[in-house]
Amino acid sequence: MLEVAGPSLTLRLPEARHVPALFALARDPEVTRRFAWGPYTSEDEPRAWVESAAGRRERGEALELVIERAGEPLGVTSLLELSRRDRRATTGTWLGREHWGTGANAESKALLFGLAFGALGLERLTALADTGHVRSQRALEGLGFQREGVLRAWHRHPDGAHDLVVYGLLRSEWTSDVAVEVRGEPPAAFVVA
Repeated sequence: MLEVAGPSLTLRLPEARHVPALFALARDPEVTRRFAWGPYTSEDEPRAWVESAAGRRERGEALELVIERAGEPLGVTSLLELSRRDRRATTGTWLGREHWGTGANAESKALLFGLAFGALGLERLTALADTGHVRSQRALEGLGFQREGVLRAWHRHPDGAHDLVVYGLLRSEWTSDVAVEVRGEPPAAFVVA
């Protein structure tokens, strides 16, 4: 089993035991307000996500990891839209509201970036933020991402298409003081170098 461990957080592949906590976190409409999905209305939704995660991982579509502190799920961080040839992927993270502003986002991203730029061999990460989500934009900039522009009508939601700010982070630009330990084998579909 792949695990990425840091000072206070661990990233783990999704398991059935995560379902109740993920449901509790993502049933909050404020958590999923800027997403194309949610909020969760039953445990069937996170259960279906967990059950289908291995297939997405094996196909190279999504490497999704549950963010845990002392065994408690806080949210999810992911690598999506992998381009093996270009050695790049898009990253996204969501956290339960009680974990906002606690440093969990910064540490979980440092762990994911350590995995992506280290064990996987990626050269670029892209992140997207809703144009109205200033807090998310500031968090990405604080992690070293460079604002590259706005993608108009990029992401379809139930209320229509949303404009997104696109950010990029190159391996050569990434710095972190967070100790990252990758345990286990990364999924072969995501190893590009």
